[in-house]
Amino acid sequence: MKLIRFGQPGQEKPGVILNDQPYDVSAFGEDYTEAFFTNNGLGRLAEFVAANEGKLTTVADGERLGSPIARPSKIVCVGLNYADHAKETGATPPAEPVLFFKSTTALVGPNDAIIIPKNSTKTDWEVELVVVIGKKASYVEEADAHEYIAGYALHNDVSEREFQLERSGTWDKGKGCDTFAPVGPFLATPDELGDVDNLRLWLSVNGKMMQDGTTANLIFKIPFLISYISQFMTLLPGDIISTGTPAGVGLGFNPPVYLKPGDVVELGIDGLGTSRQELKAYAK
Repeated sequence: MKLIRFGQPGQEKPGVILNDQPYDVSAFGEDYTEAFFTNNGLGRLAEFVAANEGKLTTVADGERLGSPIARPSKIVCVGLNYADHAKETGATPPAEPVLFFKSTTALVGPNDAIIIPKNSTKTDWEVELVVVIGKKASYVEEADAHEYIAGYALHNDVSEREFQLERSGTWDKGKGCDTFAPVGPFLATPDELGDVDNLRLWLSVNGKMMQDGTTANLIFKIPFLISYISQFMTLLPGDIISTGTPAGVGLGFNPPVYLKPGDVVELGIDGLGTSRQELKAYAK
C-alpha cells in the first residue's frame, strides 16, 4: 500500500493511493500514528480497503499533502552515510553510524514551503531515504530487522550549516528548525518498493541537478542501522530513520552554495515519488 495524509496543517485526514489515484479513508477511523502501527494498522487498513473496493471517495486534485506519518516520537538521522558525501565535506567515512535528531516540529508535508530560519545564511539541502518503524524495536538482531519496517518515504533533510557546524554543541541545532523535515508524498510499504539497496535518489535546485546518487552506495545498510540504533534507544512504531545523503549538497561546492528565498528544490527517489519545496524568508 501507499499511505498519504491530506488536508490543511493540523487537520490532515488519512488516505491511500490505489492505481495512482488517491482515496480518502477517513471512514477507517484512525490517523497514521504510533497507535495505528502498534495495533496492526497496516493489516487492518488493507482489509478495510479491500472491503470497500469501489466505494472509496477520491481525493480532489490539488489537495495539500501532509507528512504521511503523523508526528512520530522521534526522527533519528544518520550522518555521513555515503562515502562521496563524507569526502565532499572533508570528513572521514565513519567507523560507526553518526546519529543525530531532527525535532518533530520540523516535520511538514512534501510540498510545503521551507522557511529559512531567522539569522540563517547557510540553509542547505539533502535528499534522503527514510525508513519508518512498524513495531517497537529494542536490541534488534540485524537478521530480524526487516520485521520492524512499516515502509519507506522520501525526505529532504534540510540543514543550516552554520548552526550545525560552526556553533558549539551537537548537529541537532542545525537540523531541527521548523519546516526542515519535508517527508512524502507517501509512505510505501516494503512490498511496493522492491530492492531498497538499488534506488536512484536525486535533487535539483531551480532546475539544476545537484544530487544524483544511489542507495547502493550506503555505507551502513538499513538492517544494520535499525539494529545499531536499537542498541542505544527503543524505536517506537511510526518513528523515522533518515538514512543519509549522497554527494552534491551545497556545503560541498567550492565556494559553498546555499538556499535563498525564492529558490525551488525538487527531489525524488525511485518508487517513492517526488516533492517540491519553495524557500521563503522567516517572517513573524
